[in-house]
Amino acid sequence: MIKESTQYKREHKADYGREKIEILYQDQWICVINKASGLLSVPYPGSKARTAQQLLENILRKQGSVNNQHKPYVVHRLDRDTSGVMMFALTEQAQKVIMDTWHQMVTERLYHAVAEKPKYKSDLTLSGIIDDPLAQNAHNVGFVPKKGDHDKNGKEFKTVMARTHYKMLEIGPSHVLFELSLDTGKKNQIRAHLAAHSYPLAGDEEHRAQTDPFGRLCLHARTLEFNHPFTGEHMKFEVPEPEEWIEYVKKGDLHAKKAIWASLTEGKKNNNKNQEIKLGQKRLSRKDIAHMNFIESGKKGGRK
Repeated sequence: MIKESTQYKREHKADYGREKIEILYQDQWICVINKASGLLSVPYPGSKARTAQQLLENILRKQGSVNNQHKPYVVHRLDRDTSGVMMFALTEQAQKVIMDTWHQMVTERLYHAVAEKPKYKSDLTLSGIIDDPLAQNAHNVGFVPKKGDHDKNGKEFKTVMARTHYKMLEIGPSHVLFELSLDTGKKNQIRAHLAAHSYPLAGDEEHRAQTDPFGRLCLHARTLEFNHPFTGEHMKFEVPEPEEWIEYVKKGDLHAKKAIWASLTEGKKNNNKNQEIKLGQKRLSRKDIAHMNFIESGKKGGRK
């Protein structure tokens, strides 16, 4: 069954299913690209969706340079809905060298993100480090478990350490523009860390954002800076986030239309509460309603 939010993107996202990549740099060992939001980085078992890796391989094939020894190899990933700068190795040897030395060769990775301002006071200062351990839920979504949280088997969630450096670049009436860098590259790290501190990213359905101003997750991998793994040359690639992000933050959107998933959730809640209440009458709890329904069904059926 297709989620309502996915159907909404199909109808409103101009490049849905046709997302592209742009090659920023290419040599015999590596290729640096700009990945569009909505495009998987690499395939996962059972998926037939387009991926950045597949599109790059198609481009190399048209160049006549694809063979068993020369093709795109993954060295890191961006979430499907995250856009921005990403690197692929082009040989198996290059992949091994890059992955073995990633933390030494990469000197800077910067992300920009638009997040919703918290309704209540958050513990985040203007800049700092978030180091909450991360877990994954049953849907493989990263999150920060609260004390006492347990999985479906009643066990404590397994967690991994994660560290995110953040800086608030622009604070508007309703949203904040963040700059972020990672000491660790865990799945959904930025999204989970900011959401855990009451700053869900705009457009982030998985972490209960209420707004979706651009029909996409507002997270962009802006900068990738590294020393070339074979030549030693210092290289920097930067693709700015969409210009409308900063304008949106500055202006604010205090009367923003709720994201489609937030509207649906609210609608369901309202339906559950849609009982007529007379003045002075107590609203019935779900337990009371269930008990009354049970009694009513018994009256209708009668006893035999």
